[in-house]
Amino acid sequence: MHIPFEPQLFDYQINIHLILEYLAFFLAFRYYVYLRKRSVDSINSMNRLSIILGAALGALIGSRLVGFLENPMIEFSKENIVQLLNTKTIMGGLFGGLLGVELAKKMIGETKSSGDLFVFPIILGIFIGRIGCFLSGINEFTYGNKTSFFTGMDLGDGVLRHPTSLYELVFLVLLFFGLKYLKNNFSLKNGELFKYFMLLYFAFRFFIEFLKPNIFYVFGLSSIQILCILCWLYYRNTVVELIRCWKVR
Repeated sequence: MHIPFEPQLFDYQINIHLILEYLAFFLAFRYYVYLRKRSVDSINSMNRLSIILGAALGALIGSRLVGFLENPMIEFSKENIVQLLNTKTIMGGLFGGLLGVELAKKMIGETKSSGDLFVFPIILGIFIGRIGCFLSGINEFTYGNKTSFFTGMDLGDGVLRHPTSLYELVFLVLLFFGLKYLKNNFSLKNGELFKYFMLLYFAFRFFIEFLKPNIFYVFGLSSIQILCILCWLYYRNTVVELIRCWKVR
């Protein structure tokens, strides 16, 4: 199979990344509905709906904002404005969604943690989306730097590059089963599973960004890496607790 993978149907070129992106949203939501039916949700249906709407709005704004910050030096033309409106990143979506949820909960007076039910559907959605990123090769800005490492692949420009989307797919599989193990074998507080997911995924993205041809800003860090640090600061109390538990052991 040639990368970028650009199949054709009835003489029309199929945007495989876009199709898998929509499929990711659909399957992730169906997985969430499935999990909610099989669990006891401490949050009533109306409040849960408000939280989902807050998450969706926050994710929409966050994904576009951080996507723009990844490459802000653009010439203002009709084509670039359209491209800007289509630019998005899962990292901004996750953190924006988190802030949107917290704002929605304050507005409706909900105090219970609400993130655990979203963890595994989010991982599934990211996984499917990353397959689309990999198949798109250099057409999507998710490819890695050129490398002589044995994992190097030609992603469409004749250069051996780090297949960072494949690295992430492997990490997501490990993360999924690792968090499943934690959930099934340890007594976690409500909301802890989501915090662990955010900390681990953002830590992975912090380091993998060094393998990409990013624009690095303050202290040699990209906008995504700065966002990763902000996430860790947001969950600083959880980080401190984990460090304390590690020292006790």
